[in-house]
Amino acid sequence: MAARHVVLNVVGLSMGLLPRMQRLGAWASRRSVHAVAPMLPGLTTSVQATYTTGLDPSGHGIVANGWYDRALAEVHFWKQSNHLVGGEKLWDLLRRADPNATGPAVANLFWWYAMYSGADITVTPRPCYPADGRKIPDLWTNPSDLRDELQRRFGPFPLFRFWGPAASIESTRWIAAAALHVVERRGPRLTLVYLPHLDYPLQKLGPDHPAIDAELVALDGLLGEMIETLESSGCAVTVLSEYGIEPVDGAVAVNEALRSAGFLAIRTELGRELLDAGASRAFAVADHQIAHVYVRDPRDLDAVVGGLAGVPGIAMILDRRLAPGAEDGLRRSLAGAGLDHARSGDLVLVAARRRWFSYRWWSDDRLAPDYARTVDIHRKPGYDPLELFIDPALRMPRLRIAWTLLRRRLGFRALMEVIPLDPALVRGSHGRIPEDPSLFPVLITRSRHGDAPVPATAIRDLILAETLSAMA
Repeated sequence: MAARHVVLNVVGLSMGLLPRMQRLGAWASRRSVHAVAPMLPGLTTSVQATYTTGLDPSGHGIVANGWYDRALAEVHFWKQSNHLVGGEKLWDLLRRADPNATGPAVANLFWWYAMYSGADITVTPRPCYPADGRKIPDLWTNPSDLRDELQRRFGPFPLFRFWGPAASIESTRWIAAAALHVVERRGPRLTLVYLPHLDYPLQKLGPDHPAIDAELVALDGLLGEMIETLESSGCAVTVLSEYGIEPVDGAVAVNEALRSAGFLAIRTELGRELLDAGASRAFAVADHQIAHVYVRDPRDLDAVVGGLAGVPGIAMILDRRLAPGAEDGLRRSLAGAGLDHARSGDLVLVAARRRWFSYRWWSDDRLAPDYARTVDIHRKPGYDPLELFIDPALRMPRLRIAWTLLRRRLGFRALMEVIPLDPALVRGSHGRIPEDPSLFPVLITRSRHGDAPVPATAIRDLILAETLSAMA
């Protein structure tokens, strides 16, 4: 293998979970183990953008996994173009630091905002959406021939094991196998690999559930084999994570509170209640333990803050109007938190310990939008962890799923309505800065980087330094 450095992003791995992983722990004992100082927000795309640019969200613009486009009056989640990310990227720095090197500099396997970046090699999920309503698993790759090469070798990308009620370690195994193939056949100097498995059981069950041990064992075996293969071929390996997942036992429905206070606009279509973002005086884009609140008229800001201050489960209100360091009860400065960007809400809410934010605005489940009971990460105006569950109230859910799939194959449009609406099912979340250091994310490297937790904004340059060291 020609690659010099491989970075494994083990999602959800925390300082407290590392000792429960035997093979990874044994390998880490021969390296330098560091806590990463959690950043705000501790969300997938925000943290990855910080890791690749060295900037906080006010600099790179990825303020959450999704945000409200004020010009279009629409919420957009899980976009993929790297043009959305500001700042100088890791791959640009590496190319400039080693201008005479030949071959590909960087491969990005499944880190977000992968499309149209400066990385030489890219693999990212990109389903096909035919006009008949189907969702067909597929990939987007650069170079384009890599798409067919990987799926011929390892089978179609298991999209429905990557997200949804059937999410499992199968998708992580596919990514790991594809990563080893790319490292061996394409030879990038730096390879970034996203390994998502722990995200699923930790959100569904919470980190303290006894079933988590089996998930850790399964992932530990995969990581052990992967690291052994890479190092036996001369590659340096770094392991890191984006956030730890903390236990939760309750959701905060900010939009229900804003609706009760008269700020939310609802449009009824076909007997269902839909959020009308453009007509709302104020509404929230909920994302795990963070919620961006967009207020149409600045004159409403004080009233919105006053209404939200009384909602249980909100620990902090970041206000764009406050100067850094200013404090006023629950309020803190948006700029002081590193979130003062045009895409941010006028207010950003941070959940209290053991709470998370639900996107729901309806009080009667019979009026919930039709997509609420489906896996639909782009249509929902907020992140929905309930997409990891099958509704426990359904009778014979497997038969319902099979019947829906059969109808689709026969050419009929049919909704896969199997997702529950009960937020109490969710037992783990992330996004806020946890007080417990055992929930801090992890960095395992060959080099020592001090004793204090490593700032998230330092990760880009640390990866670059490790890569240049491995190439020396």
